Amino acid sequence: MSDLKAQFEQAAKDVHSLSERPDNDTLLRLYALYKQGSEGDISGPKPGFFDFVGTAKYEAWAKLKGTAQEDAMRQYVALVKKLTA
Repeated sequence: MSDLKAQFEQAAKDVHSLSERPDNDTLLRLYALYKQGSEGDISGPKPGFFDFVGTAKYEAWAKLKGTAQEDAMRQYVALVKKLTA
């Protein structure tokens, strides 16, 4: 687990040094996997109707509800590796 956590934390740093900005769908996937991996299932109220970005982030994270944190970490690391390759 500690090795996975180290890979996860390194991937979180690596994502900031991408040469190109990923498309919005990929950014939402990265966000959702990071939140699921670091915090677990979504909590808190859904953002207001006019907070389009907040709502999109909330919904992307909500889709991962029930995914184990370790699985989300693995998927996040794999996605970042794919983007940095």
